[in-house]
Amino acid sequence: MTWASALKKTARAGLTIERVTLEPLVAVRGACGVAVVVGLMLAFGSPALAVSSAFGAFASGLATFQRSWRPRPLLALAVAGVLGLSTFLGYLAAAHLALFVALLAVWTLLSGMAWAVGPVTGFVATQTIAVMLVTVTLPTSVAGAAEHAALILVGGLVQAALIVVFPIRPWGRQRDALADALAAEADYARRLRHDPVAHFDPQPLMHARSAAELTPRQARSRPRQLGGARGVAERIRPVLASLADPVVGAPPEGPGRDRARELLGAAADVLDAVARAIRRGRPVRVTPEVMATLEVPESGPRLDGAARRSALRLMALLADVVEAGDEPLRATRPTAGTERRHLLRPTVAGLVPVAWRALRREARWSSPVGRHAVRVTTVACAGYLLGTVLPLGHGYWVPMTSVMVMRPDFAQTYQRGVARFVGTLVGVWAGAGIMALTHPGPPVCAALAVVSVGLLYLLMRTGYIVVSACIGAYIVFLLGIAGEGWSQTVQARLALTLLGGVLALAAYALWPTWETPRLRDRLADWLRTNGDYALAVLDAHARPENRKRRVREALLDARAARLEWEEAAARAQQEPVRHRGISRAAERSAESALATLGRAAMLMEAHLPGPDAEPDPGADEFAAALRAALPDAVTAVRERRRPDWSGPHVALAAWVARVGDEGVAVRGSELMVEALDELAEALAPGQRGRNRAARR
Repeated sequence: MTWASALKKTARAGLTIERVTLEPLVAVRGACGVAVVVGLMLAFGSPALAVSSAFGAFASGLATFQRSWRPRPLLALAVAGVLGLSTFLGYLAAAHLALFVALLAVWTLLSGMAWAVGPVTGFVATQTIAVMLVTVTLPTSVAGAAEHAALILVGGLVQAALIVVFPIRPWGRQRDALADALAAEADYARRLRHDPVAHFDPQPLMHARSAAELTPRQARSRPRQLGGARGVAERIRPVLASLADPVVGAPPEGPGRDRARELLGAAADVLDAVARAIRRGRPVRVTPEVMATLEVPESGPRLDGAARRSALRLMALLADVVEAGDEPLRATRPTAGTERRHLLRPTVAGLVPVAWRALRREARWSSPVGRHAVRVTTVACAGYLLGTVLPLGHGYWVPMTSVMVMRPDFAQTYQRGVARFVGTLVGVWAGAGIMALTHPGPPVCAALAVVSVGLLYLLMRTGYIVVSACIGAYIVFLLGIAGEGWSQTVQARLALTLLGGVLALAAYALWPTWETPRLRDRLADWLRTNGDYALAVLDAHARPENRKRRVREALLDARAARLEWEEAAARAQQEPVRHRGISRAAERSAESALATLGRAAMLMEAHLPGPDAEPDPGADEFAAALRAALPDAVTAVRERRRPDWSGPHVALAAWVARVGDEGVAVRGSELMVEALDELAEALAPGQRGRNRAARR
């Protein structure tokens, strides 16, 4: 993609406004938190104190809207505490330019590295820099600095208290995540009726699993309705695929296929009913006609062999998911052992070693997060110095804009840069126009600031351009409380916002971190984890006594690698970089082959033998051949060589010659080998030239 095309595409994405489901009560609660602290400070303090406390309440409320499964009050308190510390240190160093720039460099570097812990942590760290740059412009003493920092903390306390006192749809995000996963499986079941090899996006299941990770405190209060349906849904997915598949499931045509379609339609209706019940916190309602379809018919079309086993398994799992969704809606104390250790989220103290390991892992020159930290630190310091020497005043808007715009990847940085400038243009002009027409006093400015915050909280999910517009108006009204003229606000802030955005975009253009050259590494990681998943399933067929735990862990690793690949491929498609090592056509072919490999392993997982079943020596030999070939194949993908699958081919041929091509394990292994051959063909040297010749 050329630079012109990339810039056009990112600009269009940055200016897009999406239609989303609004949460007005949550937005009103957050705006009330800002109103309370601003009103109290105006009544009993000073305008400068009102501005400081408003920034604390605003940033704390903003953090509670992020996609985190942590309790909202905890997020508000954590943000307020870090904001108070950064503001106090900023006040102490603000009188000395060199000292403040050094502090800004250290703090920005740490906030850039915070993206290694997670997006919410990175966002919160970025907010601390922005608020520090604004609040230190308010004149005060050391004692006053401590007072300002304390008031920022009070703003966070008010937001946390409002969340506790006025809870709105508690456990709502967890309910939505689980309901979305069940609804995604219902849609998958309907698509399987017409396309037996339909694609399934595992992200809703991964999202639901992340939502199910709880701290010990949360585990004691979680509604039981959220406790069991996810695990059953995980087991339903491979059963749906195995029933619909024409190789290991129902026949391609005839009465058996009609019966499979009936079961898939009924399964979709049941899953949708459970999803609605969980989302709304109500009992499950399933029609009698659907339940009749899920009974074994006394006459009519029947299923045989593996398809019959899949149908019976599906009926049992659907009964389990209905029972799980009908659990008592009140929160009950779980009994010992009901929460698995791997689903327990660490406490705040337990996060410290996790965060430290993440920081150490990304503290290297080749890391995208490490390069982002250095890049944003350089731009923030240069922007602050440049804004200081310019005769426009309000020089902090240059580094603040750069910090808020810059992200570790190209697309987000350029999208936010365009959206930031256009949104700020709209917001500042709107705020300045209101100020010019009405000449409001401090109380009216405070009310207008609260309205801007409320609109920001309400429309946050619609797009960054809307967020930037609301923030621009909010700062105009908020600084109007301190007596700054609107005419100074407009010209200076627009020019400095443009300058900060240009610095951010130029820094990424001059020192980029492209995802495109790393696509082969991502693909190799997905091949390795998918191969481990296939080996775990094959080992379960070869040695049935040891199976469940390893298969589950391998599946989760494969899903995570697939998600990383899809995210990397999506970022690479927006970069102005020619492919390096893998063409777009080869990328799509390789992705299809690895998805087929995972699907074959999933079909075999749906028919794992019981613990008392006889071992399968053919599966053992094929697994050994695949295990021997996998490391070299992963290396070949990284080094642009064609993977060699001759060993698995020989083992499969011997297995088929001995037992025939009947049985789920043999047929699934044949699908695996076909997928591996497709991968080798897609990544073969010279494939790019053949693709061009074929198009000609």
